[in-house]
Parts: sequence; structure tokens; C-alpha cells
Amino acid sequence: MHVAQKWEPVWDNDMHRDPHNIARLAGGCFALYEDDMIKNEKATIFHAEQSPLKVTLLVFSGASIMCVACAVDPLRAANRIAGETLFDFKLVSVTGEAPVTTCGLPIAVSGRFDATDTTDVLIVVAGFGTQNYATSALLAGLRRAARSARACGGVEAGTWLVARAGLLEGRSATTHWEDMEDFSSAFPGVDVRPDRYIIDGPVFTTGGASPTLDLMLHLIRTRLGMAVALDVASAFIYDQARVATDAQPLVSLGRLDGYDPRLAQAIRLMEAHVDQPLTIEAIAKRAGVTARTLESIFRKSIGETPGAYYLRLRLGAARRLVVDTRVAMADIAGRTGFSSAAAFSRAFSRAFGEAPVRLRRG
Repeated sequence: MHVAQKWEPVWDNDMHRDPHNIARLAGGCFALYEDDMIKNEKATIFHAEQSPLKVTLLVFSGASIMCVACAVDPLRAANRIAGETLFDFKLVSVTGEAPVTTCGLPIAVSGRFDATDTTDVLIVVAGFGTQNYATSALLAGLRRAARSARACGGVEAGTWLVARAGLLEGRSATTHWEDMEDFSSAFPGVDVRPDRYIIDGPVFTTGGASPTLDLMLHLIRTRLGMAVALDVASAFIYDQARVATDAQPLVSLGRLDGYDPRLAQAIRLMEAHVDQPLTIEAIAKRAGVTARTLESIFRKSIGETPGAYYLRLRLGAARRLVVDTRVAMADIAGRTGFSSAAAFSRAFSRAFGEAPVRLRRG
């Protein structure tokens, strides 16, 4: 059974009209709405069911510890709140060794990933360096495990591995906003959307840590009911459950409250023109100030000039492409506003202490 689902906030005080869809939490609304489109596929895991759901999380080094936590801890909390093991989860790695997360903390695993193990749900959690893990043996293992599982999916960059295994072909999917463009280019057969998370039949994908928590709360709600989902959300003091189809926000100084609105506007302009940089004068004019005033605002607010911030923004985008993709250096230079690969390499080396080619090889 193919289930395409979405949550929508419901601002309604009539709590008895449809308690399945409407709830109020700690003075704020935590509400979900489901719209099912049925096709002939596996029975969905997103429906009321009291039998334990076996969940296997395949975690890779380079994953964010927040993504791991947002995938597994809501299930643990649901078990505690329910007073029984309704989510029988385990964490594994490809080698059986503890994967090291981006913050340097290892994740304890129960053993090596075995595609022949029985599981209801396979969740692939990955971050940086997924291209190094996409071996033919691993991808074959993912396909085999997915065939026997009721559902499978990717969290953040785990979506890349699920896609490389061919499990997203002809489906809708999402990934982290930083990777959206490259993911679309790499997998033209996938309908890539900037949603927080997507459920397409037996396959699900999320854009990062917070959307993964939203997805897990959705799983808990549909299986165990709204009350348990609300208790889990309350345990994490999480009252901002988002609509699945909300676009992933680019969180930056340009989108946070508490900063000079002229600074915010200037930064948004920079973010929108990474490939074809605007002059500082042009940015200042569109922000409604002089270039000198804009420089003063930047120095006072974030301690650097507009030009330095803009360059750092572009080089940050370039570094992600160097580390996480196989895009040619000349193309990276063009996509981040440098006149040539040589100019890009010089700026990159000054900023990061090594040439982009060397960083990629390392």
C-alpha cells in the first residue's frame, strides 16, 4: 500500500470534533492532518498497530549525532511512556565498529549490518562522505534488506545511499537543503522536493535532524495514538511539529530574529547570489544604506566586513561541494562565483589551509 502523507497545523479550539487530527500542547498547537493516497504496495507502517515494530538503524561515520538521536530517542521515549516495547530498535554499522559522528562522539552499535536479518524498518543515517560508502556490496545489501522490510528510508545524507541503491527511482524524496541541487542532478529519476520529510509508499526520506523528529512523532501518532505522540513531544519540550511539506528553511543570520533588518537583508542577498556575486555597493543600495554604513553594520554585528562575510559564505558552499560531491573543481569555481579554478583554489587554500584538490583526496 502506497501512502503519501502530510501533516498540517489545525488552529481549532473544538478538541472533540476530530481528536485524531487535533490536539493542543502546552498553550501551543501540535496538530496533524493526514491525507492518504492508496496504491498497490506494501502495507504501510503508518497506521494503528500494537504489535512491536522491529527497527534497524544503519549508522555511518560522518553522520550527525542529532540525526541519530532524533531517529532513535523518540522510539525509546515512546516505549517508556507506553510501558512496553512497541519499537524494538537496534543500531548497526557496516563494519560492526562504532561509527564516529561529526562531533567526534562514537555511536555504540549492536553489530554489523546483515541484509538477511529480519526487520520491519531499515533507516539509513549518514552525513559527510557517503560517496566513500556506496560500494556495490552495500547497495546490494540495502536492496535485499528493503525487499524483505515493510519500509526503509534515509535520514539526511542517508537519502543518497538509498537513492544509489535504486530504491527512490520514480518516487518523491528529499534530502538536506545543502545537497538538494546536486541530488537532483545525480538522480533525475527522483522527484526531489524541498520538503522536511516525505513518505512515498514504503520509502521515506528526511532533510535533517528536526524533520526526522517530526517523522518519528508521526510514526508514533499513527501507530499508538495522539496522546502518546504528545507525551513524547512533551518529553523533549518540542511543541513545534511542522507540516511535512514545509520547505526546509535556510537558517542563517539573514533569517534569525534579533539582528538589524538591514544586515538580514544584505545576507539574504548574498545567499541568493553565491554563483554570481553582487558588488557590496549593489547590496548596500538594495538594503537601503550606503556601502560605508553597511560595513559599519557588519563590523558591529558580526565583527567582519561585508566582503569578508560574503567570501566566507561562498567558500563554505564550495567546501561542501568539494567534500561531499565529485563535481569538477572548475564547476565548483563557477557555482560559487570565482572567475577561474585557479582563483578559486587560491582563495580556498588561504581560507582552509589546503588546496581543494588535496582536501578531496584526503
